[in-house]
Amino acid sequence: MNLFSFTFASISRLHGSLLLAVLLSGCATTSPTPTADRSPAQTAPTAAEADRAPSVPNAPVSAPSAQASVAPSSDRAVDLKANALMGLQAQTDIWERIRMGFAMPDLDNDLVRNREVWYASRPDYFLRMTERSRPYIFHIVEELERRKMPTELALLPFIESAFNPQAVSSAKAAGMWQFMPATGKYFDLKQNLFRDERRDVLESTRAALDYLQKLYNMFGDWHLALAAYNWGEGSVGRALARNRAQGKPLTYSDLRMPDETRFYVPKLQAVKNIIAQPEAFKTVLPLIQNHPFFKSVPIDKDIDVEMAAKLANVSLKDFKALNPAMNRPVILAAGTPQILLPWDNATVFENNLQSHRDTRLSSWTAWLAPRTMKAEDVAKEVGMSAEQLRTVNGIPPRMLVKAGSTLLVHRPHQKETNVAEHLADNGHLLLAPEVVLRKVFISARQGDTLALLAARHGVTAANLATWNDLKPNAKLTAGKKLAVLVPSKETRRLGKTAPTAGQGKKPSSVKTKPASKSTQRRAQR
Repeated sequence: MNLFSFTFASISRLHGSLLLAVLLSGCATTSPTPTADRSPAQTAPTAAEADRAPSVPNAPVSAPSAQASVAPSSDRAVDLKANALMGLQAQTDIWERIRMGFAMPDLDNDLVRNREVWYASRPDYFLRMTERSRPYIFHIVEELERRKMPTELALLPFIESAFNPQAVSSAKAAGMWQFMPATGKYFDLKQNLFRDERRDVLESTRAALDYLQKLYNMFGDWHLALAAYNWGEGSVGRALARNRAQGKPLTYSDLRMPDETRFYVPKLQAVKNIIAQPEAFKTVLPLIQNHPFFKSVPIDKDIDVEMAAKLANVSLKDFKALNPAMNRPVILAAGTPQILLPWDNATVFENNLQSHRDTRLSSWTAWLAPRTMKAEDVAKEVGMSAEQLRTVNGIPPRMLVKAGSTLLVHRPHQKETNVAEHLADNGHLLLAPEVVLRKVFISARQGDTLALLAARHGVTAANLATWNDLKPNAKLTAGKKLAVLVPSKETRRLGKTAPTAGQGKKPSSVKTKPASKSTQRRAQR
């Protein structure tokens, strides 16, 4: 079954009464096919360019351009009233449901017009972006309504990542909600060797809405809350204090802020306007039914990702789209006790899993390094090739695996137990550069001894004697050449940038405020 299609039968089983209401009312929500002309400079980006989220849609622009062919007419009536009512009429698709929950004040300025033109002049990109939201957007809307939050926020992943849960920014923000590592830990998103919950559909949405609620409670204004989500609450607080001291208005539009944040809310408003009335922008929205796309299914034993997809009868690509947090080819039940599957395939998986109760479903397990070792030595000990061990665990060349590291290795046939919870939750890989030595030559001075020479060059007298085949008390004459082994420049370079993969230690109980994404981006430039 393809992840992005549901049969009429499955829809009927889920919402028979809804479909009946639709048939009786004769409603139609399909928007007309776009016919806007575009100049060569306005052609839609390639798939590679458009999918490079969030940098492409978030690129700052200069002055608004006049592109009347794709801009809405000046007399268009876009109904953006908050929490509008439709009586007893059923909401036929998710877009109608989102429109019903609009509750933020509208922003209306040249930056909004500019972004409307940008999106409307790229119908292929906008369609691909909205289509990509299909598996996730119903769940987000459900959560927003449960919390009584504005449904405009369901559109925020369009701005953050173009609804790509695998998106990673240059500053290492990840997932469709674009959490920085530190901010993710602040909101209890686990990041370890086996999974990164910044990409998890359920957990990242929970954390993003927690964060947005916190910011709204802090500032009492959704536009300021959104600015803080992008720029950091501290930055917005200081900007407000600066305006207050200068007697300036305390609104989003009046704050002095980076271009990225200045365009942030206008982008969301532009997408909101297009969703509100797509025909005014000659834009087509894909039909996304107003019902759950996926179902959460519990697992109680370790299982390979490929095996899980096979038992659910879905493609590996579709399985990963719903379970993007998995960092490795195995799902550890102790750390990930549930998986998401397309609604109908959940039953298929449960039935197949029951029939495999006595079958080992995982070919991988976790292995704890007892000492600091070369990858080649680890590979021999666990019965794998060094190349495979490096690939599956992300170990670069010329790096040592430090003691206490957790590695994913082939599961021995005699090992029947699942990976323990403490490893599944806290597995991390620590690396250090191999020490590569090079030989240099030094000259002894009058009165030098091995001890004096060794101290001068940061080595031991015993090593200096060994390297030069001398006795520890050997007499040295002035000008005598001696060999010294020192770390190579490559070793020193690796030591400065030695990667640490998947640190899963739980954050300290003393939490600090999350830093802004833009601040952390600047820190890494």
